[in-house]
Amino acid sequence: MVDSDRSQSRRTYLKTLGAAGTVGMSGLAGCTLLGGSGGGGETVTIAATIPESGQFSSLGAAVKRGYELGVAMMDEALDQDVELIMQDDESDPEVVRQSLTQITSNNEVDMIWGSFSSLLVTAGSAFAEGQGIPFIGAFFAYEAPHRNEGYEWTYSPFPKSRDVARSTAGLLDLIPESERPSNVGLWEPNSGWGEEQADYWEQTLTDAGYDVVLRETFSLGNQDFATLISQSESANVEALLSTPTPPGGITAVNQMQENNWSPDVLKFVRAADPTAWWSALGESGAYACMCPGWVPGLTGGGNEAMWSAYEEEYGLDDGELIRTPVGGAYNVAQTALQAIEGSSSTDPGALQETLRSAEFETVIGSFGFENNGLPSEGDLTAPTGQWWEGNQHTVYPDADGRGAIDFQYPIPPWSER
Repeated sequence: MVDSDRSQSRRTYLKTLGAAGTVGMSGLAGCTLLGGSGGGGETVTIAATIPESGQFSSLGAAVKRGYELGVAMMDEALDQDVELIMQDDESDPEVVRQSLTQITSNNEVDMIWGSFSSLLVTAGSAFAEGQGIPFIGAFFAYEAPHRNEGYEWTYSPFPKSRDVARSTAGLLDLIPESERPSNVGLWEPNSGWGEEQADYWEQTLTDAGYDVVLRETFSLGNQDFATLISQSESANVEALLSTPTPPGGITAVNQMQENNWSPDVLKFVRAADPTAWWSALGESGAYACMCPGWVPGLTGGGNEAMWSAYEEEYGLDDGELIRTPVGGAYNVAQTALQAIEGSSSTDPGALQETLRSAEFETVIGSFGFENNGLPSEGDLTAPTGQWWEGNQHTVYPDADGRGAIDFQYPIPPWSER
């Protein structure tokens, strides 16, 4: 049962912190659940950075809300002081390292949570690995660091490249066979993750019977997609898949409209994640799909509690849905809570052992971890979202929660939109 006075104190505190841009939380002292043989004693201390400025800032506010709601949830579940010390990383990996150095130098930190994107999350992970501090990070699908960096302390409750590829095949299979597109085009950013994701898409979709008729590389930061558009039109690309940055993806769609071409299916993972997509493109951005880890429409795993907490804390306008990064961040906190409960301690080794051996249930699904921190293969189904009427909705897998809709297909010609 939640103490009403305590709950009110928490709500007020969160609102104040939201304005300040840095989060800390401490619940009222209660029964001590934890053994506290790690550095945190009776307080669970968590360090994090988020992009409140810079190229990923349009997503930082939603990540922050998810972390705030997650800390409130942990605070109540543990009946234990929980403190989240969070700073703006300016979307810069060097600032991530500097900020985490400062936080851990001045505090006895039990755990670190990740920022947004492979660029920033892996910077935080590298710091945590060097310090021997458990690290939980979402918002990066890149698998290679898990396989190549010898991770011992990094755990990622988030769909990875292989899961995104499988989800794409599932999405296309929703279309009746007689109407299903067969020609796939891959626009591959010149990055490690860009290549990895394109490899998974090519292999998975080829095995499923689709024809990859185009695979072309472009530079991240590219502002001219005319050649790729022309090549896609010539190759009769029907389903276009890529992982551009949000600004790059928005530019690409604007240039598709200028060149009067669009595919039947458009999936821009990460580019179509932020609300900046709809703010910049409006109805021109409709039909675009993405795999952001969590999408409105999912049920179970604490989704209903998260929706209630969000509406109570922040409110929602009529027709407005929770933004996707909120769920991904909340899922990080749920994973952290279950690791602490399973360990009955904040000792780093005990947390590591629990993260390696336990099963977790969060708003994104049920999963365990491999020793390298990847979610166990096959455990997670990456939900595919689609922009429709100003919100992102779950269209795959089949779901019936708030925000789930039928997959909208095909994208009509520009003259008919």
